[in-house]
Amino acid sequence: MPREFEIHRVAELDTTPEQVWEAIATGPGIDSWFVGRSHVEPAEGGAVRTDMGNGHVQESIVTAWNPLKQFAYRSAGENGRFVAFDYLIEGRGGGSTVLRTVASGFLPGDDWEAEYDAMTKGGEMYFRTLVERLTHFPGRAASSFTVFGPPVAGWERTRAVLVGALGLSDPVTEGDRVRFTPDGLPPVEGVVYAVNPDTLGVRTGDAMYRFLRAFQGGLMIGHHVFSDGTDLAETERAWRAWLARLPV
Repeated sequence: MPREFEIHRVAELDTTPEQVWEAIATGPGIDSWFVGRSHVEPAEGGAVRTDMGNGHVQESIVTAWNPLKQFAYRSAGENGRFVAFDYLIEGRGGGSTVLRTVASGFLPGDDWEAEYDAMTKGGEMYFRTLVERLTHFPGRAASSFTVFGPPVAGWERTRAVLVGALGLSDPVTEGDRVRFTPDGLPPVEGVVYAVNPDTLGVRTGDAMYRFLRAFQGGLMIGHHVFSDGTDLAETERAWRAWLARLPV
């Protein structure tokens, strides 16, 4: 049977509505926590275009544009398929903000379970990354990149290899300390800020590193580096080589 879904998330933030709006409703802001590269046409009826980094460009239509209050957009496909995102901003006293998000959609066909599962776990990671960006890097633009590894035979083994490569051990929990050195890069020292069976996020003093199970079944990484002077091309090459060497 097809599946309709609606997923609600909420966060209380010590950031202003202006900072939240920049993060959710501008291309550079979205690029600092989501996947790929995004461009936003700032008006109802405008487009949100996201280059996912794997040859696919997702295009959505802006369905609500109310600066500092609400931003929503929706993509559509065949057989009634759609995915929509709605962001609601409520300013509070002292420069704080409540952010509410609703992800909703319709997945046609009888094989929706895997897509819905990946969307739910990945959506949880992206929301947590948005909260981390607003909490620890408000208003700062990131250099970002996404690298996709090959499909893997068994995700449990791949995840175990990843956990070990990051210097961790199961069960991984939020707050665990991370320290490892990718070849050709400075040591990574940080803390796990989000984890579920398909995703793992690490925050350092100047970056957020995400490791996710792609919908196609392989391991992907999507990193955001906030330090100035980063050689993004060289950094991406080093991480691509790191991913290729993992015995997954």
